[in-house]
Amino acid sequence: MASIPLHTLSQSSLQDYADCPRRFQLRYLEHLHYPAVESEPALENEKHQQEGEYFHRLVQQHLIGIPAEQVGKLANTDNLSRWWENYNNANLPIIDYAKHAELTLSAPLGSFRLVAKYDLIAIVPGGKAIIFDWKTYRKRPKNEWLAPRWQTRVYRALLVQAGAHLNDNKPFAPEQIEMIYWFADFPTEPATFPYNATQFKRDWDALTKLARELESASDYPKTDDRQKCTFCPYRGYCDRGVRAGDVADAEAEMEAEELFDVNFEQIGEIAF
Repeated sequence: MASIPLHTLSQSSLQDYADCPRRFQLRYLEHLHYPAVESEPALENEKHQQEGEYFHRLVQQHLIGIPAEQVGKLANTDNLSRWWENYNNANLPIIDYAKHAELTLSAPLGSFRLVAKYDLIAIVPGGKAIIFDWKTYRKRPKNEWLAPRWQTRVYRALLVQAGAHLNDNKPFAPEQIEMIYWFADFPTEPATFPYNATQFKRDWDALTKLARELESASDYPKTDDRQKCTFCPYRGYCDRGVRAGDVADAEAEMEAEELFDVNFEQIGEIAF
């Protein structure tokens, strides 16, 4: 199957490329349908992902001003009820912040556009900007696993690069930015990642180098780490096994799919 030119990059596509260039090729260039389930039991995993997506929607509705009591009536499963109660009791430190929920930012990166959709950016104009990302993981991942993930790096760097319109048209200094992963099942154990100019330069240089690599890439080798294949839906194409890994272990090995399907090709460029 012929490859389709790629115009946008996201944290998910970059992470797939880092984990396995062959997976990147099959998913983003050849757009193949998933031939295998990611984890077993499949129905349980699918239900959990759907609940996670719905939880994001509940939080979004609350952040745009719908009363918590009204939104909470829609938390109609055990997981949703627990997550919603944990969220309401969390007292997140953003009362006086301007809140931008489900916001997409975009910036040029070589011949691509780098695009990210944020669960929440909370801002004090001229002051601090906090990126929140809601996670419904069954296990609380280690900070050492989250820190080098492309989501952590892209979300902070892109806010520096493309977030001036959120800050009175003044680019954020990296030191103004902090990213917090908030775990619905571990509400008192958020993962917090501040930022600085050295980290921003490291990240943007790495992104620029990666974009150049992808512009000229013609070979997409399989990962040497076969453990990653256990939870890869494309493993059948690579003769890397048929049976999926157990759902209880999946989140320790790889991040779940982005909860919201975004057609980045239809998102207009955001000036910065």
